[in-house]
Amino acid sequence: MASRHAKSAIARLLKLAGEPRHDYRPGTDVFLELNTDAVAADLRLAALGAERGALDRPASDAPGLDDAEHKIVERVEAHKQDAHRIFLEQLHTYNSRLAALDFEERFTVIRQAAPDAVSDYKAEAGLGRGELFFLRHRLSDAERERANFKQKHKLVKAARISTTGWAIFKVGLLAVMFVIEVVVNSGFLSNSNEQGILGGAVQAVSFAALNILASFLFGLVPIRLLNLRSAFFKLLGFIGLLAYLAFAIGLNLTLAHLREIPPTISGDVGQEVLQRLLHAPHMLNDINSVVFFGIGFIFSLIAMADGVLFTDPFPGYAAMEKHWLGAGQNYTNRTRELVDELREIRDAAKEAMNGASHDLSVRRSEFDSILQGRGHLAERFAQHQNHMERTCNALLSVYREANRQARKAPAPAHFSKNYEMERIPYGADEKEGTAREELRRSIKESREILEAQIAEIQIAFDEAVKSYREIDELIPEEKSAA
Repeated sequence: MASRHAKSAIARLLKLAGEPRHDYRPGTDVFLELNTDAVAADLRLAALGAERGALDRPASDAPGLDDAEHKIVERVEAHKQDAHRIFLEQLHTYNSRLAALDFEERFTVIRQAAPDAVSDYKAEAGLGRGELFFLRHRLSDAERERANFKQKHKLVKAARISTTGWAIFKVGLLAVMFVIEVVVNSGFLSNSNEQGILGGAVQAVSFAALNILASFLFGLVPIRLLNLRSAFFKLLGFIGLLAYLAFAIGLNLTLAHLREIPPTISGDVGQEVLQRLLHAPHMLNDINSVVFFGIGFIFSLIAMADGVLFTDPFPGYAAMEKHWLGAGQNYTNRTRELVDELREIRDAAKEAMNGASHDLSVRRSEFDSILQGRGHLAERFAQHQNHMERTCNALLSVYREANRQARKAPAPAHFSKNYEMERIPYGADEKEGTAREELRRSIKESREILEAQIAEIQIAFDEAVKSYREIDELIPEEKSAA
């Protein structure tokens, strides 16, 4: 007795563990299939069929389904409605994904933005052309001015322009001579200066600066006037040369005589040097004084020559040449910059249009995938309705077979007929085919627009570069300048 009770408890536990959690067969499909056995057990179809069959119910002449059969149909119809709800939810998801592709907005942007990009590109090229016209006129004026300058002064050679390195070398040469002269002068002048080395150094710095800088300025400005063809300016240049010689000789003789003045002399040293220069300027009593004079005068000549050759010897020619070269360089550099800018804009526009075309291809593939998925969903829903009809007939068979076996009277005529479930239609195949074809046509048109605009931008770039080069033909270079 206890053993039977234990087995009964285990059986109940096993039955509890084996009972399905719902009326559906386990699966991963969107539409879960009804479990015929579970529904039959839940509705007690076999027992109910036997009970009603023992009572010969329904009657043999019953025209339609009885209450039990209606319950089966209602259960299946309820499941059909649930499946239809799921189908609509899934369909809404697919439609939302289709709407998110937003083809129409992209088509509109492509039809408007692509031609606008070409127009903007041409406008940018036109602005650059206007800027180059201005720079080319500046260059032409500089060429004409340079040609007139060369013709007026009968110049054939090219102007000599000091480079930065050459200018640094010449300035460095002046600085080296200045330091050497200060060191040499300090040694000589300290012997005749009552303040010793400090006083000699102060005098040396003063005289060296005057000797080097003044000689350089004489060569840079007045002496270069000798190169001009005007007699008046040549006279001024000759006077400047004589003034320089007088200045250089007088300054260095002053230094030489100053060296010979002993520091113990009474009276004004300057007055003593002036008296010697006026009465016996060439009388130097010490050979070191002669060397002192020679070093200073040679340094003065070098500084003067450095001034003459610091730039082109012909006054104004180097500045004219620099102005002409600068205008040409500005024109050339700006032309190169404008071409590079147009090339960058062209490449960016091409990249954007190719990206838009690729985006359409990707979205079209996604569109096809969504339509395919939506079509499969409709097929699965149709198949699921067929499954529900078969399930309904299987459940009816369970009930009817149990009813037949328990009856004494003949079974109703409708027991031998299958139940035909009314289908929920989904007729979107024709519309989907039309939409797909229209989309393909629109994508093709948009891609053709993009390809045409890419080609148009390339043509605009070539025309812009050609127009930039034509500026030189419209404003030709001066023959004399060439």
